[in-house]
Amino acid sequence: MNPPTLHAHHITDIQTSSQAASALKPIAGEFAFLLFSLGIIGTGLLALPVLAGSAAYAMAGTFRWKNSLALEPQLAKRFYGIIVLATLVGLALDFTSIDPIRALFWSAVINGVTSVPIMVLMMLMASNQKVMGTFVTPVPLRVLGWLSTGVMAAAVIAMFVFI
Repeated sequence: MNPPTLHAHHITDIQTSSQAASALKPIAGEFAFLLFSLGIIGTGLLALPVLAGSAAYAMAGTFRWKNSLALEPQLAKRFYGIIVLATLVGLALDFTSIDPIRALFWSAVINGVTSVPIMVLMMLMASNQKVMGTFVTPVPLRVLGWLSTGVMAAAVIAMFVFI
């Protein structure tokens, strides 16, 4: 017996959160909306602290602020301020008319497109002895890294070709 899937039930075009929850009905039955809600809440509870923390570390690293979750808030005010600000911005998005399904789609597209130049820079830095010193990436890892970068670039090019 094949497991039930959305595509098998001809559910292939989901545009809203409500449609996504309804799409789970063939699999989850009357618990579809509860399952979807718990999934979204769980994802948010996992993602929001990670995104807020990474934004704070990025900002603190860029501006050379004190940064560590091990520090007391009064010792790293700007670092913790970014965490609070990023959390509030994430929370505020819930009260806008932004469609969460569309936002997820476009954030994935942006992440995919921007990952290619980041991967190229990382590979160039990891291969450069002036940057890495004795920690230069070994040849097998460089080959895999460049292969991964090429696959990602091909995926981005294919996306733009077939849009």
